[in-house]
Amino acid sequence: MRTLNLGILAHVDAGKTSLTERLLFDTGIIDKLGSVDAGSTQTDSLELERQRGITIAAAVVSFTIGDVTVNLIDTPGHPDFIAEIERILQLLDAAVVVVSAVEGLQSQTRVLVRALRRLGIPFVFFINKVDRLGARYEEVLVDIATQLAVRPMAMSDVSNAGSRLATVAPADIGTDPHFSRLCETLTANDEALLEDYVLASERLTRQRLEQALRNQVAMSLIHPAFAGAATRGLGIPALISAIETLLPSRHPNPDGLVSGTIFKIERGWGGEKLAYLHLSSGTIGLRDDIETANGPAKIGSLQLFREGRTDKATQISAGQIAKVGGLSNARIGDWIGTESPPGTLRHFAPPTLETRIRPMRRSEDAALWLALGQLAEQDPLINLRANEETGDIYVSLYGEVQKEVIQATLLSECGLDVVFEESTVIYVERLVGKASAIEQIFKEPNPFLATVGLRVEPRPESAGNSFTLEVDVGQMPASFYRAVEEATFETLKEGLLGWQVIDCHIAMTAAKQTSPASTAADFRKLTPLVLASALSSAQTTLCEPIEHFHIEIPAMALAGVHSLLAKSGASLRKSLIDEGLARLEGTVASSMIQNLQRQLPGLSGGAGVLDHAFDHYAPLAGPQRLRDRAGINPFDRADYLRRVR
Repeated sequence: MRTLNLGILAHVDAGKTSLTERLLFDTGIIDKLGSVDAGSTQTDSLELERQRGITIAAAVVSFTIGDVTVNLIDTPGHPDFIAEIERILQLLDAAVVVVSAVEGLQSQTRVLVRALRRLGIPFVFFINKVDRLGARYEEVLVDIATQLAVRPMAMSDVSNAGSRLATVAPADIGTDPHFSRLCETLTANDEALLEDYVLASERLTRQRLEQALRNQVAMSLIHPAFAGAATRGLGIPALISAIETLLPSRHPNPDGLVSGTIFKIERGWGGEKLAYLHLSSGTIGLRDDIETANGPAKIGSLQLFREGRTDKATQISAGQIAKVGGLSNARIGDWIGTESPPGTLRHFAPPTLETRIRPMRRSEDAALWLALGQLAEQDPLINLRANEETGDIYVSLYGEVQKEVIQATLLSECGLDVVFEESTVIYVERLVGKASAIEQIFKEPNPFLATVGLRVEPRPESAGNSFTLEVDVGQMPASFYRAVEEATFETLKEGLLGWQVIDCHIAMTAAKQTSPASTAADFRKLTPLVLASALSSAQTTLCEPIEHFHIEIPAMALAGVHSLLAKSGASLRKSLIDEGLARLEGTVASSMIQNLQRQLPGLSGGAGVLDHAFDHYAPLAGPQRLRDRAGINPFDRADYLRRVR
């Protein structure tokens, strides 16, 4: 049996959840269609999702089409939940990108398509809502080709678009004009096909063209575009057929080494942790002992997704997705088995905003910290930070809607009424140069029974932080080295100015103990002092997050928007005017994005569209910005030693 992990991706309100519901209905998984407006859909199970009519958390449902088991994953459409989407992308074999035929290409659609192309994930388009007033199937196809830099291939014939009389029929690739269009599209990537198209067109049989189409879809060279109306079922049979025959599936090996990825965590009715596990290889059973990224664990329960249900199971095999209990230390992104499966280390764009959160009742500070800790388990990019002296709690976010979701979740699930302060930008620190520092055992001013030497040096942009040992690892217990490494990464969370230090390489150059008096605690407490000394010598520069933006506005509004971008310090990379529509592309500081979002509608008569995504960090011009520290400050030696003791 083949398996296909299929993602349904779209901008919010493009009809993604309605399409999911229709696919389940037409494949016989559900016998009654749910409604997004009524809050009765299969995949939007959270109360907040039903209230707002948007998808917030990824949902899984499994069903069968022919000889393919499809694990369908419905993902959020709002850009504030991009971290949830990116986690899902690493599991996908293919995707369906839903685009509204009325609104056309929207900001999140562009972000999603760029991510799919970057990761090499095959996908097809579904142009939805062709029966709505203002629907434009052909125009949307042109926009996809010109604005997304992909090669869409029309796979549907639409009549009476924009009315309730709209009909959709599958394109016949054996007859013109579809035959010629398909040949021209396929031959751009296949020289043998091009030669036969020019010299011996009789060789281009339907079977050969279909096979060539499958091959190029699998290589993400061509992206078939289907039309329809999900709520009425128009165009759905052709899409279902494409899922079975066009999109690349896999033949997982149930007898191979156990390997899988945890991509979501939730809490059960009793508060127990349940990990969503995709098993890519091997077989595991109830009560089995398995290896995980955080050490050995025992499978306590299994709930398998199959045929639209979640059933208790005694074992799961390669290609299946299940909720697994018993993995108390599990975190999103962790792997299970003998080794990390490929693709588990993909980069997530970091959150660029931070806000202080506080309960309405100060007596609930501890309860709030506990509740936020559980939410952070479900989304590891919700970084939590607490000031030990003041008790203030800070949380990092992607956008303002995420605030509302966290606020509503805390109230409904934990009974905690909270308020947020205004969001601020998260800066980072980068090393300016290289430096070394060392503290010797039994030598003043070192009060700890340990020797630690560290060298710090900058790494390339986006390389992340790294740690290596340049000492004889046999001279001390492994736990001592582990203590140094853990303390190093913890200290890097707050650099000279209080912000996280990024793209930094740390090497341990000296190590010594006195046995049996030395302990891991000596190394853990000494390391921040040594690292702080090295960072102070190397110096750091403060960097701000920079966003890559796309703006679409009427050409008549170009002068005003140009002025706004100039005042915002934006760097314009590309400017194009086509048929009265101006498209601008460039970079701007994250701190200016909200100002652009507020002013763009007024400057463009409400017709402007802005989409943006984190691009890189750049040195901050102007005065340095200090951040209040959450923990003990190793850059103040006297205060650090007093508080550590």
